[in-house]
Amino acid sequence: MARITLDIKKSIEQNAAVYFEKAKKSRKKLEGAKKAFKKSQDKLSLLNEKKKKIVSSEKITEKLIRKKEWYEKFRWFFSSEGFLCIGGRDATTNDIIIKKHADKEDIVFHTDMAGSPFFVIKADNRKISEKTMEEAAQATASYSRAWRLGLSSLEVFYVKPDQLTKKANSGEYIAKGAFMVMGKTNYIHPILEIAVGIKDNIIIGGPINAIKTNSEKFVIVKQGKEKTSEIAKKIKKIIGGSIDEITLFIPAGGSRIQKTK
Repeated sequence: MARITLDIKKSIEQNAAVYFEKAKKSRKKLEGAKKAFKKSQDKLSLLNEKKKKIVSSEKITEKLIRKKEWYEKFRWFFSSEGFLCIGGRDATTNDIIIKKHADKEDIVFHTDMAGSPFFVIKADNRKISEKTMEEAAQATASYSRAWRLGLSSLEVFYVKPDQLTKKANSGEYIAKGAFMVMGKTNYIHPILEIAVGIKDNIIIGGPINAIKTNSEKFVIVKQGKEKTSEIAKKIKKIIGGSIDEITLFIPAGGSRIQKTK
């Protein structure tokens, strides 16, 4: 129970007035404390928002400044067995891949269809297996004009780098991005389909088995009627990443999403 002290020299009214003033001062102090508390909360909330923006900005900056590997200027993927496979995006990169990056023990893939990419499996002192060769063949077929034409399968041949030359026969001309093939060619008949996935915040794409093995999440892409831009947006919603990077792995021509993991 609260104890009230009265001044006997003052009347009841005077004592009441004293306590009224004290109560009024206490209320003002309480209101001031509440305002100060709210102000502190607002400042804390503002600081938290700034912190979130800074963290978000740092993440974006980290993505922007990620140093790209030399092979990322080409089409690329790592096979399910860890072999680096690189492919041309156009005539210029076709030439660069064969002239500068195809070593003696590597295997080169191509098709007889005009405009097809050259893909190279980098041996890196290892024996290249049939599984990796099938994956490289699928990439070669899927990124060729056969995708745009709606072909479900395409014949892909493979040779050693020293079977390719820029020396044309008399009266013939070898266009930029093309090579004359000498000697025996071997063939694989892959189905046209690819996958796009994400690993360590990096978008990857290529043959289904390779991407399935190497990604945290992936989407299977087949031939269809949807535009590349629309497919890229759908893939981003599923796996995240950059739309621009996703677009790089989608073959030219209509596509559709078949399956997600």
